[in-house]
Amino acid sequence: MSVWGIFALGGLFTFATRFSFIYALGRVRIPPALHRALRFVPPAVLSAIIFPEVLMTDGRLDAGLGNHRMLAAAVALAVAARTKKVLPTIAAGMAALLLLSRLG
Repeated sequence: MSVWGIFALGGLFTFATRFSFIYALGRVRIPPALHRALRFVPPAVLSAIIFPEVLMTDGRLDAGLGNHRMLAAAVALAVAARTKKVLPTIAAGMAALLLLSRLG
């Protein structure tokens, strides 16, 4: 089998598994308690991705003021709390990280 065939089969398999859940959830009634609990999945997943990247340096916890990523994340969090908009939050966090990296 060629590489393109493997890509096509992988894509088809991925589509089928995701579509099956979408199709099934359209026909099955989810209990209210489960529906409420599922609301917390995206913040939990994002936290699991973001916090290690922000707070770890070389495999160690780095929560000091020398951690530029943590300070930039604090700036982004402040902008997000104030504006509640994604693009200004990303721009402020990236600008803060760039500025802190250049200065320190």
